[in-house]
Amino acid sequence: MKNYKENFSLRTSFNQLAASTFGIQFETWYQHGFWTEKYQPYSFVDNGNVVANVSVNLLTLVINNEEKQAVQIGTVMTHPDYRNQGLARKLMDRVLEDFSQVDLIYLFANETVLDFYPKFGFAAVEEVKYSMDYSHIPSEQSEVRKLDGSKPDDLAFVYTLAAERISGSKYFGTKGTEELLMFYCIMVFSQELYYLEEEKCLVIYQRENNVLHLYDVISEEKVALKDIIPKIADDRITKIVYHFHPDDNEVKFDIQPYQSNLFVKNMTDVVLPNEFKHPLTSQA
Repeated sequence: MKNYKENFSLRTSFNQLAASTFGIQFETWYQHGFWTEKYQPYSFVDNGNVVANVSVNLLTLVINNEEKQAVQIGTVMTHPDYRNQGLARKLMDRVLEDFSQVDLIYLFANETVLDFYPKFGFAAVEEVKYSMDYSHIPSEQSEVRKLDGSKPDDLAFVYTLAAERISGSKYFGTKGTEELLMFYCIMVFSQELYYLEEEKCLVIYQRENNVLHLYDVISEEKVALKDIIPKIADDRITKIVYHFHPDDNEVKFDIQPYQSNLFVKNMTDVVLPNEFKHPLTSQA
């Protein structure tokens, strides 16, 4: 079975398997209307129960200012009673057959299955992590509106903004991933959503002691990170960690290798940047 989101029984079974495997569920995301045709589960079903799954996320990658059609694979799972029967392999074969015309197929693998994906032509690709030392410079503060990921009106506002956003990076970013972003807004960062009125951008960030983790900056027009940071960081912050590929050429970044278990099947010989970070908020 595939793409069965409107089938209540199968969707419930899928959610139960996802909860027992990964501790996540998709029902709230579905009920808010964010499970669209861009997310397609491919599943084996036995006696009405989803027992194995490989999900497809349709999106566009922006690589060196060019758009590439891509599939990101996620939610690869098999019920314990059905493992070692080759079910995941058969589902992967079907997905690769159905999406043979895209530019890239990729995924972020679990530590326990790193030897599984090379069998299908995937190659491990190392990401990097960008950070910078920070010394606070007081600036004129923007009016900041804190949003709540549990409130439908706030989610609708974020979704509208995300649907019209520009890619966070012209070197390596994503487009058409507003539904994935909404999963994070509901399930991960529901209380870390801040809208800067003057800049007309949504900023997702967390403070951890003296470190500010910046997860996304969402806007319809380009905003400079050097202008945003002083408005969300205070004098306690000494380091900024970016969970996406920052484009700000006026800032000197510290670049470190980052092992994320990213595997890529390059279908059309796309040239990837030597250094890049896939945005966390569009990671399946």
